[in-house]
Amino acid sequence: MPIMHRNVRYNCRVIFLNRKILLIRPKMALANEGNYRELRWFTPWARSRQTEEYVLPRMLQDLTKQKTVPFGDVVLATQDTCVGSEICEELWTPRSPHVDMGLDGVEIITNASGSHHVLRKAHTRVDLVTMATSKNGGIYLLANQKGCDGDRLYYDGCAMIAMNGSIFAQGTQFSLDDVEVLTATLDLEDVRSYRAEISSRNLEATRVNPYPRVTVDFALSVSEDLLEPVSEPMEWTYHTPEEEISLGPACWLWDFLRRSKQAGFFLPLSGGVDSAASACIVYSMCCLVCDAVKSGNQQVLTDVQNLVDESSYTPRDPRELCGRLLTTCYMASENSSQETHSRATKLAQLIGSYHISLSIDTAVKVVLGIFSLVTGKLPQFSAHGGSSRENLALQNVQARIRMVLAYLFAQLSLWSRGARGSLLVLGSANVDESLLGYLTKYDCSSADINPIGGISKTDLRAFVQFCTERFQLPVLQTILSAPATAELEPLADGQVSQMDEEDMGMTYAELSIFGRLRKVAKAGPYSMFCKLLNMWRDNYTPTQVAEKVKLFFSKYSMNRHKMTTLTPAYHAENYSPDDNRFDLRPFLYNTRWPWQFLCIDNQVLQLERKESQTQEEQVLEHLKEPSPIWKQLLPKDL
Repeated sequence: MPIMHRNVRYNCRVIFLNRKILLIRPKMALANEGNYRELRWFTPWARSRQTEEYVLPRMLQDLTKQKTVPFGDVVLATQDTCVGSEICEELWTPRSPHVDMGLDGVEIITNASGSHHVLRKAHTRVDLVTMATSKNGGIYLLANQKGCDGDRLYYDGCAMIAMNGSIFAQGTQFSLDDVEVLTATLDLEDVRSYRAEISSRNLEATRVNPYPRVTVDFALSVSEDLLEPVSEPMEWTYHTPEEEISLGPACWLWDFLRRSKQAGFFLPLSGGVDSAASACIVYSMCCLVCDAVKSGNQQVLTDVQNLVDESSYTPRDPRELCGRLLTTCYMASENSSQETHSRATKLAQLIGSYHISLSIDTAVKVVLGIFSLVTGKLPQFSAHGGSSRENLALQNVQARIRMVLAYLFAQLSLWSRGARGSLLVLGSANVDESLLGYLTKYDCSSADINPIGGISKTDLRAFVQFCTERFQLPVLQTILSAPATAELEPLADGQVSQMDEEDMGMTYAELSIFGRLRKVAKAGPYSMFCKLLNMWRDNYTPTQVAEKVKLFFSKYSMNRHKMTTLTPAYHAENYSPDDNRFDLRPFLYNTRWPWQFLCIDNQVLQLERKESQTQEEQVLEHLKEPSPIWKQLLPKDL
């Protein structure tokens, strides 16, 4: 809760019991990197182990019959134990409050957290909590937010209860339930005996500065609980990354849909991996909705009835629900192949979406006709003798017309069917293509939201493979085996001639590496080159590494302006190039990188000279030694 204390705004946790406020605990470490800008709104509490009196507003005084309450860094002393609080980021700091609290006799640490989902992040959370209680003993209760924040983040729950380095209760990580209560029965004597055996901890405890205590006339245990069975430790069950992609973005989409009060989604379905992944995520959402309704979640049932405008409707079949909530559309051109059309149609049939097939050729010819009428010139593809500028412009026209049509059909396709409402347009550009700028500005990657915009191509391919078995969608195997292509250039003898990785000049796997080094490792061109020399030494020469690094940074900087209009996407990767909130960088660079590229070239020259010198020395050494055959011909006594 945001609380103003002595004209300073703090982010606080308010702890209360039986209509009385026990403590207002201000946050001491604020998250101020990546997706978070807490210091923009709040000030951290800097008075460690100090408390002040907070005067309650009069409206609260009337309710609680209290005039003032403690405000500060204090703990609660009950009749049978001592309870302390951390808030979110404080668990992740190098000197977390739970360390000194535990040394001062606090036996139960509670944490109210707002930790968003990132692929594979659950391992870090569990490790932090278990290590907190392993070194110092004690009980740790982690409660985490659930749901979409109205932006790019999804908070995935994942609550847990740990004691002495072991997990005793695990909450669901992805769920459509708004609230989940997690319980465990633990013995405080297990904490005391565990701590008593750690000599180094006890020595530290004698030197720690004590925390102020607020006495609470309440007990967490009773004398008659001797026969109460205690909870047993358990192994944490982790989702695979493919399961995380199936569940996290699906929950995010559901939250967006029900809160925006739109009637469903519109998805341009190209027959490729990316749009197929988006379609599978919507289908997974429909499965989650049906499961939630089946388990008795009345809120989900009410939400879905409102969405379909039918108060008596009960979803039971994900395919039938998908037909109501998802409209897919294959937008063909003269450059599209029959194979992609067939794959898109088959996938739509299998998941049950309402599917449309149309041709954009008429619209493309009209737009080019206007240009030709004004300029007297008609651009041509490279395959027909045109320049690279003409070739790119002709590709972009097709892509942008698809965006215009997507929004037109999203607004009016339900109207044409006699149904109420409009649809949210879904995008399907993955994080690697966005990073490099391998997309057209304001094309059909421009949408309302994008469920896969923070996911790498490598992870998406694994996810689509996972969906083949999970949802029984055999056509996905055909989609995976097909080469990735934008299908914006003319076909060659009826076959696709344009390949994504050829266009980009690098593989998707290499792009993921570039992305992590650029964002997570904070590497510029030269330092990235130095790191990749070792990483790729078995596959590429220094000259080849240099060429790839320079190509990446040239394209990345040239296309960085596209990030300013990037569709809001589900945040799932720590190397996302999202310019709105996460990756705040200039969008105008010197694309030649003269100093950095010069340093790379100089280093390559030095390495080549060293390699050449080493080879010469090896040849000279070899010449000094008689060859094995010559040795055999020499007299034995020579």
